[in-house]
Amino acid sequence: MNLNRLDLNLLVALDALLVERSITHAAERLHLSPSATSGALARLREFFGDELLTQIGRRMVPTPLGESLQVAVRDCLLHVQATVEIKPEFDPATSRRNFKIMMSDFVSTVLMPSVLQRMQSEAPGVTIELLANDEEPWESLSRGEIDFLVLPQNFVRADHPAQILFEDEYVCVCWSENPLVGDSISLEQCLALGHVVARLGKQRPPTIDAWFFERFGHTRRVDVIATTFGSVPHMLVGTNRLTIMHRRLANVYCNSLPLKVLPVPIEMPRLVEMIQWHKYRDRDPARIWLAELLTASAAG
Repeated sequence: MNLNRLDLNLLVALDALLVERSITHAAERLHLSPSATSGALARLREFFGDELLTQIGRRMVPTPLGESLQVAVRDCLLHVQATVEIKPEFDPATSRRNFKIMMSDFVSTVLMPSVLQRMQSEAPGVTIELLANDEEPWESLSRGEIDFLVLPQNFVRADHPAQILFEDEYVCVCWSENPLVGDSISLEQCLALGHVVARLGKQRPPTIDAWFFERFGHTRRVDVIATTFGSVPHMLVGTNRLTIMHRRLANVYCNSLPLKVLPVPIEMPRLVEMIQWHKYRDRDPARIWLAELLTASAAG
């Protein structure tokens, strides 16, 4: 195999083609014309001695060799990118860097206001793009499409470094004028009242509190399923329903809504939110700076 015939741009094209599985969409990703992208595919086919992608119906499907190359090519490109982009020092005061962070609306609500206040003075030119957790957040991290992934500890995978961002506890929250709830609530009351719960994403998996109740055989009466954590408190006002939610989020909404917070009537494990980044960014001074800023904001 003569590597002199394979430049880095061809590997970039191969990565886009294997992801998009369409010359037109790959061209858009590469900011090239379809004819230039088609030419790159022809050169790749000649180099590897394989079709790499074949047309089946209206979509291109990778050959066995093409399929086997996808992860390796992406990993190679990420390694190169991390090598050339990482600077020996990072000056937040002058940087114009953009960071992409994937997190739930719960974390963005309780954490980001403090982060952005600190950035206003420390890093006025740095920008943040927040992305909602998708169905496969680990793939976005592994592909280098995001700088940080924030998610509960039990969802963290061992492929990349991670550290604790903050911990929180669960509380019961209801309308402050709820006639069925006093200054405390029993487990029987909690299970008998209607609940508002959050289910995120297309697959809408149960959140940790829902998993805990199901795991230990407690069946809740779910009246409302919301699509975000932040919408849940609004759905309690003027009703006899309650929810079990994170204390930090409850504290935010108690400042603006007529709500009251009660201890949960059952011992529940604390929520541990983790921050994770790609292994190739482990020594990136910019990554280290932002991780420290996020952690300090969560603590303070």
